[in-house]
Amino acid sequence: MIRPRTARGQQLGEFLASKRRAQPRAALGLPPGNRRSETGLSREEVATLAGMSVSWYTWLEQGRDINASDQVLHAIARVLQLTEPETDYVRALAAPGPAQQPPPPDDAPPHLLNLIRSFSFPAFILTSDWTIVGWNAGYEWLYGPIVAAPVEERNLLRIIYTDPRNRELLPNWERDSRSFLAEFRAESGVRLSSERHRSLIESLTELSPEFRTQWAEQTVSRFTSRLRTFTHPTDGELVFEHHRLVPSDAADMHVVIYAPAPHGADATQRTTGTIGTIGTIGTSDGGTR
Repeated sequence: MIRPRTARGQQLGEFLASKRRAQPRAALGLPPGNRRSETGLSREEVATLAGMSVSWYTWLEQGRDINASDQVLHAIARVLQLTEPETDYVRALAAPGPAQQPPPPDDAPPHLLNLIRSFSFPAFILTSDWTIVGWNAGYEWLYGPIVAAPVEERNLLRIIYTDPRNRELLPNWERDSRSFLAEFRAESGVRLSSERHRSLIESLTELSPEFRTQWAEQTVSRFTSRLRTFTHPTDGELVFEHHRLVPSDAADMHVVIYAPAPHGADATQRTTGTIGTIGTIGTSDGGTR
């Protein structure tokens, strides 16, 4: 019986194939492969080292609809030397579940908008496909173009890869964009096969060569709070602590905050002072509240 391919299975297969081809052979005690290559394993080698049949592993890479046990998945993760976030990503894709995920909401709940309005530093709200559905005056001060952007372009990934003004804002754009993309893949997981996610990826693949290159790298990592540096068009270099909160009553959304770093008191003063002159909060329909 030929097992059918699934969107989730194909996503898993592409990820496994990418990691298999990039695996250093010496790390597993293997000699150079064909054409004396130092990297890359064959499917047969992965199956043998993981203690499974070649056919079964081949079906996984082909995106076939099969049920792989945790034991098998962990064996593959060991051979491919996957990180913990990468292993979780593989397990999520391989787990049985609904073929379709519910679409992200189009609006932020009023109580979340009230929450970020109370902050004296930049904050905004993301849906699962990283659409920005709300922001406060601090974020408007930091990234002014968000106000005039059409609703369909208010997506953090789209902004990162297609808006040159954002690149001017991020002196470490190369590093930051890669971090964002790895986190987006990890968080999206099975949702990457949804219509909204697929449309976003296809659009950015066409619009941005940098996105196309980085997306093909199949990097996966969890979000970690960290310091972020911005070059503001009028206020110069600013350092913030980048945090994300997941509301317990809106788990499919993230509240992103840029809190001034402890050593950045000057940034705090500049942020607070500027917010006082704006006094509005953005909403998903482009109005103010």
